[in-house]
Amino acid sequence: MLSTTLVLLNALLRNKKYRPLLLVIKGFRNGAVYGAKVRFPHAFVNSFLFKTATFQEHVRAIIKATYTHSRNLASYVAIYKIISIFLQRFNILQNSKYGVNHFLAAVIGGFCVFGQENKINEQINLYLLSRVIYGLVKLLANKGYIYSPSRKTSFSMFGCLVWGLAVWLFEMNQGSERVLQPSLQSSMTYLYHDSNLWSNVDDFLFKNRP
Repeated sequence: MLSTTLVLLNALLRNKKYRPLLLVIKGFRNGAVYGAKVRFPHAFVNSFLFKTATFQEHVRAIIKATYTHSRNLASYVAIYKIISIFLQRFNILQNSKYGVNHFLAAVIGGFCVFGQENKINEQINLYLLSRVIYGLVKLLANKGYIYSPSRKTSFSMFGCLVWGLAVWLFEMNQGSERVLQPSLQSSMTYLYHDSNLWSNVDDFLFKNRP
């Protein structure tokens, strides 16, 4: 019985008639799996190491963050594939050499899923933004639109500029004038300001501050 079922399922998966639907389902599946794999260890470490709560609260926070990340990424991939299939089926923007069809499908998916403001989406969008900027600069360099120094020189310039701007924004915008993302602001406070405070050996070596 089981072998017969597997044969039927494999036949269905190979049937081109159902390929559009299966593309969406597999995309949703991959988004859900990848989102869970990425978020769970991050949420686990962040919750138990940096937050004070009961065990049950830690578990709930980890499950909620993992579920949200997994659901959002799965939903985005599914929407992207649905829009892409729709555009292809009706031959809309398929001949664009600039990939407008891919951009449009991604924009709609981004609006529907990652346009909703919450902490998980904020983290994902900021992470992706840094990769997009990196990719755009590299693309412009490859096309010859901007000067492309050696990799060693360019990475050194990249590192000093990023860290210089980050610390400048942190130090020059405190209190109600803070402009950095809250988790980065908190991390930099711990590194640069809390390290200026101590009163004895206990809070110099073993505790963060008096």
